[in-house]
Amino acid sequence: MTANSQQIALLDALPETAVAVGVRAADWREAITASGDLLVASGATTDAYTAEMIDTVERLGPYIVLAPGLALAHSRPSPSVLRTGLSWAALAAPVPFGHEANDPVRLVIGLAAVDHDAHSGALAKLARMLADTDRMRALQDATSAAEVRRLISEYEGGLQ
Repeated sequence: MTANSQQIALLDALPETAVAVGVRAADWREAITASGDLLVASGATTDAYTAEMIDTVERLGPYIVLAPGLALAHSRPSPSVLRTGLSWAALAAPVPFGHEANDPVRLVIGLAAVDHDAHSGALAKLARMLADTDRMRALQDATSAAEVRRLISEYEGGLQ
């Protein structure tokens, strides 16, 4: 892909329709399903991609739990990905994914990519943003999709 595709803004990849807070999930499968439903609602994927994300964890284990309380649900690029996008499912109560060090998960970010390169810029920005513990705490405490997007917008605005 071109360098330009790697400059996708977080807010472009994460429309308000892909953000939910207070999501109820009984287990990791429901948490990933919530994240997948948000990707579908934003037009990034079809329902088949949600099943692919769950299958990935069933086959490979909870490696998607990248940090304490944070999972990056994803699968390989496939025809069920309509465009590169992110989703944000902040859970009402944390759920275990089976990761020894980083359970339970409170935030499930869904990632859908049309290829192996298109999402790298947004993912790098996301990682830097979430590495800031104060910002991560504020994002986790957000009570609405608009507040999550405002906090992300403030972060991206500071990168200019």
